Amino acid sequence: MSVHSEPGDRRPPISTPAQTAKQERILDAAVQVFAEKGFYNARVSDVAREAGVADGTIYLYFRSKDDLLIQLFESRMSAIIERLRVRLADAPSAAMKLRLFIELQLALVVEEPTLAEVLTVELRQSGKFMREYKAAKFGEYLDLIEEIIIAGQRDGEFVSGVDPRLVKRALFGALDEVSLYWLQGRAGGREPYALPAAAEQIWNVCARGILRTAGAPAVLEPSKEEP
Repeated sequence: MSVHSEPGDRRPPISTPAQTAKQERILDAAVQVFAEKGFYNARVSDVAREAGVADGTIYLYFRSKDDLLIQLFESRMSAIIERLRVRLADAPSAAMKLRLFIELQLALVVEEPTLAEVLTVELRQSGKFMREYKAAKFGEYLDLIEEIIIAGQRDGEFVSGVDPRLVKRALFGALDEVSLYWLQGRAGGREPYALPAAAEQIWNVCARGILRTAGAPAVLEPSKEEP
């Protein structure tokens, strides 16, 4: 996502409880509408109807449909990052943090597939988002991975010969593609694989590439299916 924005592109923050609740209701409605209709085909009036507000109310909070999508991304990514940070805080090692990151990310797709559809698929349908918006929250998300890699290298868990900046993007690419394919299969009525099992396999591949000691405890054995 190589995109940037000017500071003046956003409406000022709305701080009163009633206004904040209404803004959140609009964002929730946008998730449903964008996932159901697709961002390109969705109209602001569709979002207003889903949120139970007048069309004009949307423009009190968002400049355009693209701005609505951008603020939706910022809001939901902030929540995801906070959730990840809280859950990762107690992991005892960098290897366990990275494994848990993978598991949590794919678990979020299973728990909230509608939101995942918007963040994984529909964001790419906004030309404004892809051209003009610098996704700071996406950078913060990637930095979580980089922080784990750097800590693991510092503590001797991970090999020093890999570039954390490259690893974080390679890992995100794997998670993104696995999520996208799963969502497409789900939309067609058949999930192509179980995401918890996919998380295990992604971790195994990643671990074999970065763990300093072969066969370290953090490497999972392939799961055995019940007969």
